[in-house]
Amino acid sequence: MRVWHGWSVRTRLTVVAGAVMALLCAVASVFILLAIHGNATDYRQQQLVSDAVRIVQQVRRKGIPTAIRDSDDFSAQLYNPVGTLVAATPDVKNAPPLGDFGTPDIDTYAIRHLCDMPSFPGECQIVLAFPIDLANGVWWLYAASPGVPWYVSSPLLGTIAGGSLLLVLLTMLGAYRTVNRTLEPVDAITDKLAKITTSDLSQRVPVPHFQDELRRLAETANQTLDRAEAAVEHQRRFASDASHDLRSPLTAMRAEVEEALLHPDETDWQETGKALLESLERLQYLVTDLLQIARLDAGAPGRHDPIDLAELVESELDRRPRDVAVTRRLTPSAVINGDRFRLARLLTNLLDNAERHADSNVTVIVERQGNTAVLEVVDDGGGIPPDQREIVFQRFARLDAARSRDAGGTGLGLSIARQIAETHGGSLTLEDSPRGARFVLRIPAAG
Repeated sequence: MRVWHGWSVRTRLTVVAGAVMALLCAVASVFILLAIHGNATDYRQQQLVSDAVRIVQQVRRKGIPTAIRDSDDFSAQLYNPVGTLVAATPDVKNAPPLGDFGTPDIDTYAIRHLCDMPSFPGECQIVLAFPIDLANGVWWLYAASPGVPWYVSSPLLGTIAGGSLLLVLLTMLGAYRTVNRTLEPVDAITDKLAKITTSDLSQRVPVPHFQDELRRLAETANQTLDRAEAAVEHQRRFASDASHDLRSPLTAMRAEVEEALLHPDETDWQETGKALLESLERLQYLVTDLLQIARLDAGAPGRHDPIDLAELVESELDRRPRDVAVTRRLTPSAVINGDRFRLARLLTNLLDNAERHADSNVTVIVERQGNTAVLEVVDDGGGIPPDQREIVFQRFARLDAARSRDAGGTGLGLSIARQIAETHGGSLTLEDSPRGARFVLRIPAAG
């Protein structure tokens, strides 16, 4: 098998096709030779009997001959009733009898195939024993003719071998051309894929015209390239937005420091320190969110512990400082399997978002609906238009200044919250509410 490793698909399939055709030709040649050999043997036997009958008729009409005419493929001996050789062809005139075929009282001829006879060493002969019933007893005519070889004849064997070789060569040529034409789309796809780089994912592989496996391969490759291009473009936008948001606090910090250094005597270092801490805090929040997104994108596995969602929410609300009033409607028994840390992060992001946009109150609801645990976080702020409800879940989404780029937000909280919901087999959506924004989390309940 190691020999095949260096061969191309075209060569391997061509060799296999040639080998299969060679095997078929060999089998067919055997059957042809067997059939022709049988017919040739039958013809040779009939010819031998015909020659023997001719001699018998001569004996009956003209009497006992003193010699039998020589022939290239015919030898004969004539014995009288007492077993004395009376006449023979020159090649077996002084030879022993060509064969012993039984008792003198047989009334029909017999044929046998004999090899290595004393008269014909190393050869096979068709031998005939023909009784001649005359007035003085039964005379015996022994006749022999060369047997038909397994290949019948050299010209026939050469014709079959040459035809088989020609057929094998034509098969290999046809197989190579067919495979070559079949693999042309694969070569085109390979060449195109080799030219596609991460800097240019807009190119697509050519799609064959025929509705076959290669067309499906090309279409699947193009679909994969579509997804890869979308993912790369998404990452580019994300990197661009992240760099912009990282640059903002760094720029503010640099401006504060440069201004303080230009006027050190006039600088209020305590106020400068507070401004720097605010920028550092924003930078810290942003880096934390970016690391969280990186872990979620990488598919890092979380824990699967049984968690009472109402208990988790109550615990997080108790330890959380409040900027607005929080109304709780928590129903126990909404138990789920999940990662407590990630779910707490999800809740924190929803509460941060709600408190930033609430006028005076945030309502938190936990209940179980059938086989689903449901968490709702509702604020009484200005709300979000229906056509922009999905946009808020995009990373660094930009809506109006009052909602998306408010102080304290990184633009990643809701995107992280949705990803955490999806890692738990659930969903996070923004649904209708009489006032404000209503975020609804649904996660399959345990058991």
